[in-house]
Amino acid sequence: MPLLRLRVTGSEDDVRAIGNLLTSLDGIEHVEEVGDLMPHMDDFDSSSAGLSDTSGPDMHEIEIDAPNPSTAHKVREAVEALAFELDVLVEFEEEDE
Repeated sequence: MPLLRLRVTGSEDDVRAIGNLLTSLDGIEHVEEVGDLMPHMDDFDSSSAGLSDTSGPDMHEIEIDAPNPSTAHKVREAVEALAFELDVLVEFEEEDE
């Protein structure tokens, strides 16, 4: 069963729209927004040291269980089309289990 992970850089409304799309697709039973397990350390030597993290869109990670590779492909196509429409960045990471 393919497990798709995607990172969405956009607003809460954008992520909600993508989540709604995912739950509406046939065959998709599990969609979960997962927390970021890696702490983002501020490099004190960098030019961004001390700057607020609230200056841009948020990053959200979502996991989707697809029943087969064909459905996983349909998920990718649907999310890419919606991301283009919403003007948000989506990165996919796929793992086959």
